[in-house]
Amino acid sequence: MTVDTAAPEALRPAGAASADASARALTGKRRIAFASFVDENYLPGFLALLRSLALTNPKVCEDFLVLHDGLRPSSVARIRALHPRVELRRVDAARYDSYAKGDQDNYLVRKAYFILDVFRIRDYDTVITLDTDMVVLGDLSELLTLREGLAAVPQFFYGQHKLNSGLLVIQREYLTDEFCARIDATGRSGDYELDKHDQGILNAVLDGDFRRLDNRYNFVKRRLSGDQPVPDDTAILHFTGRHKPWLGGESGYAQAEERWREFEMSDNDFRAAYVQRSSGSGNAHHDLLVHYGTPHVHRTGEVDTARRLALAHIGAGEFQQAVDILEAVRIPVDSAWPHEVYGNALMSVSRYDEAEAQLLLATAAPNRAATAFSRLAQIAWIHGDDTTAHAYATDGLTVDPSHRASRLMRLRTAGSVPGPREGSADEQLAHVAFYMPQQGNAGDKLLPESVRLTFGPDTGARRWHSIHAHRLFDEAALERVNARRGLVIGGGGLFIPDTAPNGNSAWQWNVPDAHLNRIDVPIMVYAVGFNAFDGQSYRRERFNSSLRQLVERSSFFGLRNHGSIAKVRALLPDSLHDRVRFQPCPTTVTRQLVEGWTDPASREDTILINAAYDRAGLRFGHDYAHFLAEMAKAVRGLGAYAEVQCVAHSLDDEKIAFDLRREHGISLPVIPMYDFENDEIRDTYARTKLVIGMRGHAGMIPFGCGTPIISLISHPKMAYFLADIERPEWGVSVHEKNLGAILTERAADLLSDHAATVADVHGRQQELWKITEANAADLRVILGSPVR
Repeated sequence: MTVDTAAPEALRPAGAASADASARALTGKRRIAFASFVDENYLPGFLALLRSLALTNPKVCEDFLVLHDGLRPSSVARIRALHPRVELRRVDAARYDSYAKGDQDNYLVRKAYFILDVFRIRDYDTVITLDTDMVVLGDLSELLTLREGLAAVPQFFYGQHKLNSGLLVIQREYLTDEFCARIDATGRSGDYELDKHDQGILNAVLDGDFRRLDNRYNFVKRRLSGDQPVPDDTAILHFTGRHKPWLGGESGYAQAEERWREFEMSDNDFRAAYVQRSSGSGNAHHDLLVHYGTPHVHRTGEVDTARRLALAHIGAGEFQQAVDILEAVRIPVDSAWPHEVYGNALMSVSRYDEAEAQLLLATAAPNRAATAFSRLAQIAWIHGDDTTAHAYATDGLTVDPSHRASRLMRLRTAGSVPGPREGSADEQLAHVAFYMPQQGNAGDKLLPESVRLTFGPDTGARRWHSIHAHRLFDEAALERVNARRGLVIGGGGLFIPDTAPNGNSAWQWNVPDAHLNRIDVPIMVYAVGFNAFDGQSYRRERFNSSLRQLVERSSFFGLRNHGSIAKVRALLPDSLHDRVRFQPCPTTVTRQLVEGWTDPASREDTILINAAYDRAGLRFGHDYAHFLAEMAKAVRGLGAYAEVQCVAHSLDDEKIAFDLRREHGISLPVIPMYDFENDEIRDTYARTKLVIGMRGHAGMIPFGCGTPIISLISHPKMAYFLADIERPEWGVSVHEKNLGAILTERAADLLSDHAATVADVHGRQQELWKITEANAADLRVILGSPVR
């Protein structure tokens, strides 16, 4: 009995593959895979290869394509136990029957050609092939960063002209029908070294045109004849020849075979070894740690491993899974760190009382107390208890005076400055938004005021009652909302799973269904975005239910780009699709909203660059070093047109300035926009010539101020916005191979006739303003009073 290659796809959510492909198409993120041809005879070698890859590269987890011509279900199960991202693909074995071969009847010779099916892969940008008689002994990160050509190690005996095909790093330009046709033609003609099989064909086709890798990436056993030790810098050891280690090996290679036997172990021993070897902070890939660590914890009850697993789940937005793994173990009373992580996980699913108990236990240990106190302060703040929150934040600073989260919460709850006097409830709109605290993201700081400006020039407490989205929407909040004229929710990317996580809605507004359904004033969802990154997922059932109820209850449901509209409609029944409409982010029409706005008479001779570092792994993948090098080229090129400065929406955004100086000797002035007030944010963006930004609002705010933009696309929302204004050429993927040159060229084009470019921005903005005005007419009907 053999297995079907479609089996793994059956486990994926409907539409997941197309959604992943769509997101990658927008961000340009490279998709990388390992690949091997595996049959039953070479299965022991492949299992050792998988173990060695995980143990020596614990932070690497790309898809692993298993090419096969039929594997037993038990063999597939053994493979899947050793890797969480295995995909089986059956080779077209009959194709190779037409190839000329040295021995047509030898089944091993016939199967030697099957790895050539790797060139028929079309859904990856880079494919790294590994023979099943290899083990990985060292770091492979260099291979994951290769972006050009076909790379391999030259053959040991034949000099630099011919490659050894045991390891190939293949880029997309070789994964084509044209290259496959060349392989087929050579194979059928027999015009190659017949005794070298697939390797012979590739050498005949390439004729030496390949990128040379150091031999440590394919260190063949024959180099160690006479029982020599394996060199310390060997990254991949290749057991070429007939005598394989799992079949008894070969005399004269005992030390090499001893290295292979390091990876011949039971699944339980392997999982324990992975957990141990990856124990340092950040030393494990989420998928690998979860795949190996979960059964290890269930078998052993190890608390420290459970804590690491929970942190990995929390980092990926898998909050219920974090709770589940810590519920499965017995945490000693005096183990502060697991209690603190458990408390964090429980907070994230809105089990606040249980979270508080765990966090109080964690405060007993000096090294965890500050963080535990800051989380206790956050729980109190979520429940509207600023006095208790302030006290807990003070406790955190007492333990660690430098603890930033405690300091910010203490400032937020200080209460020394009374809030502005509110108008009467019947004159107010309630406004659910993310109200950014001190030194927060500049874009989020500007958003609430921008939303309010679309309803009228008065954005203060006379007309507006503020409700922080992250605070629990309880009975008191419900009563206050129902006393107002209506409820506005927005703007910003509130539909995101891991910012202010909660178990009530699974998005940023912490609202239980029961309270949402008791709101009896008009609900207006205004310019909200679906902000999940490529590779992120929601707690689907909870989010979908909350989203559907919100759409059903809303009198107006406007999303800030058509990409978000498509994502949200896909989660709703057809009957609700028409309820979802386009409402541009109000920051994109700033010039129309700010009373008395005047465009600058002249602009500063500057270009502002913004880079974002939250969720850096999702933004950059393996390409950060490439991105930084290309940005260095761009900064040097752009310097011919204007002074280049770094604009930081948040503290983390300053990293690009630090890294450019350290790695490339480039110094940039830094504008700390996170400390700016709203007028200063708008003024800074209005006075510059060009903004090159990675954050959504590093594009939308300057655009709204009439300033030309280029977006560094690392998130689908950037491409969504550019599509809406019909200027996709104003965006460049952070993964673009020639990013520096393209950025410089496009900036030069926009700056060459700056007045015309600004006029184009104004024209695009006018189209968004027409939509905003049309929606305002509908809002006037809903509210029965003027809007703008």
